[in-house]
Amino acid sequence: MAVLSIRDLTIALPPGADREDAVRDINFDLDAGEILCVVGESGSGKSMTANALMGLLPQEVKIRSGRAEFEGHDLLALPEAQRRALRGDRIGMIFQEPMSALNPLMRIGDQIVEVYEAHGRFSGAERRARALALIKEVGLPDPEKIIRAYPFQLSGGQRQRAMIAMALALDPAILIADEPTTALDVTTQAQILDLIRRIQQKHGTAVMFITHDFGVVAEIADRVIVMRQGEIVEAGSAEVVLNAPQHPYTRDLLAAIPSNAIPEPEQVAARPVLEVRELRKTYQTGGGFLRPAREVKAIDGVSFAVAKGEVLGIVGESGSGKSTVGRAIVRLVEPDSGQILLDGRDMNTLDPEALRAARRRVQMVFQDPYASLNPRKKIAQAITEGPIAAGTPKAEAEARALQLLETVGLDAGAADRFPHEFSGGQRQRIGIARALAMEPELIIADEAVSALDVSIQAQVLELLRDLRTRFELSLIFITHDLRVAAQLCDRIAVMRHGRLVEIGPVDAVFRNPQDDYTRNLLAAVPGADWGTELAAPG
Repeated sequence: MAVLSIRDLTIALPPGADREDAVRDINFDLDAGEILCVVGESGSGKSMTANALMGLLPQEVKIRSGRAEFEGHDLLALPEAQRRALRGDRIGMIFQEPMSALNPLMRIGDQIVEVYEAHGRFSGAERRARALALIKEVGLPDPEKIIRAYPFQLSGGQRQRAMIAMALALDPAILIADEPTTALDVTTQAQILDLIRRIQQKHGTAVMFITHDFGVVAEIADRVIVMRQGEIVEAGSAEVVLNAPQHPYTRDLLAAIPSNAIPEPEQVAARPVLEVRELRKTYQTGGGFLRPAREVKAIDGVSFAVAKGEVLGIVGESGSGKSTVGRAIVRLVEPDSGQILLDGRDMNTLDPEALRAARRRVQMVFQDPYASLNPRKKIAQAITEGPIAAGTPKAEAEARALQLLETVGLDAGAADRFPHEFSGGQRQRIGIARALAMEPELIIADEAVSALDVSIQAQVLELLRDLRTRFELSLIFITHDLRVAAQLCDRIAVMRHGRLVEIGPVDAVFRNPQDDYTRNLLAAVPGADWGTELAAPG
């Protein structure tokens, strides 16, 4: 039985957008007690549909037509006061980025209590008791401590659990989850998916789960809707859509998913470009009157080498130290001890002038290209300012920038535009072009494809493969996505709590992992049972 019925929904975009409508004439039902996954690339209209139901559309985006029937009401036609009463009460929402959705100035417990206050439920003491019970239900550790904590004091997975607690506070009939696991590592992602499934079954909640990850779909969905450019192109049971897709777009999306098959390793030179020896970095946090400081060993005696032309993948959960290693190599983080040898010279002992020269040879591509590009500078300046500062004549740097834009698959006309005028995948290509402008021997890519749709991710991975061959580049590829690592890397280094627990050829690590932690990471990959598993059983 349907608890929500969407009929002929059309949402108009403002003038000047890339198309007339964000969503065009879509129809679907959400049944009681089911998990409906809405799948599609960025810009497909899936999040816009959810925001329309919640009354959270941007001011310039308007509903042109359609109905959304829920408990005898058309959600789209309700006055704002009535819609506000339903929000959080009968319809809850989990947002993609909990740090943005949570109030940074309020304790977690107070934010859950605020939901009860906004809807006039329960007394003061009962509100706190219910908040504490919710914190326990969503599996947060040490509930009495968490209820007094601020969002910045929690990990990403813990913040997402707190968001889920807020969404469940009034036992809603519908839970909308908008990409709630996109930024999480595989083990935390698996825990959140299991939590949502358990809560859905316990409360009989209907869940509308928005995602671009078919591994998540395989793990959690009962039914699937596939959206493309504002239209529904395919709908059906999860089993049918995953295993017998009818629409070419669905087949293309599934084909873009990193395969479980491990490619043959590339031939690489024996000579190391980079050697890391016994690298260590410890952070001290907290401390104060009668409270000892807490030590966190971000890097704890890590050693490895990268050969010329090799791709070394560094994988691990959030907090494992993998990004800190990458930042220490380019000296964005100063290590406490250890050696970083570039062609045998220790970068930690170089004078400023020699360090500047060495830095040209090691460049970084960041996870969020929008945050790493200056929004006030045109792309040409973003690419050329490094080479110009290093002494390259301006005309030569500008000519190379145009050439590099074409190399990474962008039109030379992109040079005269600003970062906000590009998609996420295009900005990541610009970040790669900027790194290449310095003519490096080694590029460190820190979660460079983790936020991208599967089709865009596949394109960027193919670009990195091509650049590796064309420029004889070495790569350190930092990721929490083991399937992606298997497609690109020659060797894999697995990190946990600042330490290197396993390192070896991709085939050996994935087919015959030696460490329990590596086996747990592989088992946590969403949809691991859908198709061939990465690691052999046992």
